[in-house]
Amino acid sequence: YCSRKVSSKVERAPTTMMNADMDPVEAENQVELEEKTRLINQVLELQHTLEDLSARVDAVKEENLKLKSENQVLGQYIENLMSASSVFQTTDTKSKRK
Repeated sequence: YCSRKVSSKVERAPTTMMNADMDPVEAENQVELEEKTRLINQVLELQHTLEDLSARVDAVKEENLKLKSENQVLGQYIENLMSASSVFQTTDTKSKRK
């Protein structure tokens, strides 16, 4: 999936290293920022996955409609062959007995 390639590039983006000079508020802000970034990447990946699945569902629906149409044509063809063949003609047993 393309989404995995994109999100993995974003996840590998360099982040500011926490060091001893950071005060606790800055460190907490950095952790929150990294968590938000991780969540955004996860949401983007899920969106791309959903788009991929939706496209696949659409393709399957289209293929299903095409196959239904082909089945109708084949069914009509078989009916026509059967009606044209004497093997499949109905017999009237009452008229034969008289």
